[in-house]
Amino acid sequence: MPPTPCAICHASRALIIRPKNHQKLCKRCFLQLFETEIHNTITSNSLFHPGERIAIGVSGGKDSTVLASVLKTLNERYNYGLDLLLLSIDEGIKGYRDDSLETVKRNAQQYSMPLSIVGYDELYGWTMDQVVSQIGKKGNCTYCGVFRRQALDRGAARLGITHVVTGHNADDVAETVMMNLLRGDLPRLSRATSIVTASTASDTKRSKPLKYAYEKEIVLYAHHKGLDYFSTECIYSPEAFRGSARTLIKNLERVRPSAILDVVKSGEDMAKLVPQEVSGSLASGKDVMVAVDAEAEGEGGCGSANGRASGGEMAVMEQRLRDEEAAGGKETDFTVQGQRHDRSKKTPVPAARMSKKLPKQQLQKCGRCGYLSSQAVCKACMLLEGLNKNRPKTEIRVSVEEEEESPTLTRRMEVMNVVTASVNST
Repeated sequence: MPPTPCAICHASRALIIRPKNHQKLCKRCFLQLFETEIHNTITSNSLFHPGERIAIGVSGGKDSTVLASVLKTLNERYNYGLDLLLLSIDEGIKGYRDDSLETVKRNAQQYSMPLSIVGYDELYGWTMDQVVSQIGKKGNCTYCGVFRRQALDRGAARLGITHVVTGHNADDVAETVMMNLLRGDLPRLSRATSIVTASTASDTKRSKPLKYAYEKEIVLYAHHKGLDYFSTECIYSPEAFRGSARTLIKNLERVRPSAILDVVKSGEDMAKLVPQEVSGSLASGKDVMVAVDAEAEGEGGCGSANGRASGGEMAVMEQRLRDEEAAGGKETDFTVQGQRHDRSKKTPVPAARMSKKLPKQQLQKCGRCGYLSSQAVCKACMLLEGLNKNRPKTEIRVSVEEEEESPTLTRRMEVMNVVTASVNST
């Protein structure tokens, strides 16, 4: 059987099947197509302007490593005129972040980009290892998420940068959409689906150039480009709620490859229904409308019968609705005095039940740390207050003189020596 040719160049042998649409491509065409799609996302949303300084949030993982590599390539190829640098956050997780930071340092040398590292212990006096030992693994991602966001903003402020790009991909956005739907959190749904966000709690805007890139394609790109990245997952993340949403999204992708972009598109459509004063963020840029292949629509999607009710059940339901609608015209309502109720007259809605216009959030400085916040005390300081309340206020130290003069310590040491001696004799 002859080898399958590339679907684009028709000359080279196809080595890659795109997870997004199962298109068979050669290595060269895949890499070029991936970079072109990221370029189209950047230009169609006007993410950058010439001369802008951009901080790339890097962690050493595949997403941020690919983002740094692609932005460097596109900046040189299309002459964006950007000043790129790397910004990394050290959460203080031994066995994970310390190893990934070594990858980040190598990437800084490979891409010839300056690197700045900001640590939790430096900003908050806590590392994530200390936070987890204090509160446990349940809910630790809430602390890390709040601290990380503020750390990125503070790191960018130190560098005099107002634009940070992150490596969030289509899978991440779809997971966030699913999480916010399950929690009924419309404000976060609106912010998560925007490719460019500018929160009232920060002067720094954020953008996601990889918003429409599949996670599997990012891995393929990193593999075929030979990029140096760190692949170990955070040791505390398996307890996160995001893991359940990720499992659901992956199961949907197996049935329908375009499910990830379909969820993203649905989230964008729902986010348009959320008022700006409710979302609490200022979205800039124009989101790309994701086109869905018409042929793929009939394969396990909304247009098929997979997972849906059969035709007989739908016919019974439609007949029932028609019967109920016809019966509604035969109903007669009577008041207490026996007078016929006029349906044409609308009952006035009390003023108390009218929807009130929500007040807009006002930007102010946190009364404790000075960080920009919509509240008197920012969320990070509120979390730190709870942590510091349970931290011991004083340290118990015993000097050598006190140890020798203390009869209690002397008796304890004597008991330990007796016990040790008896164990050795046995």
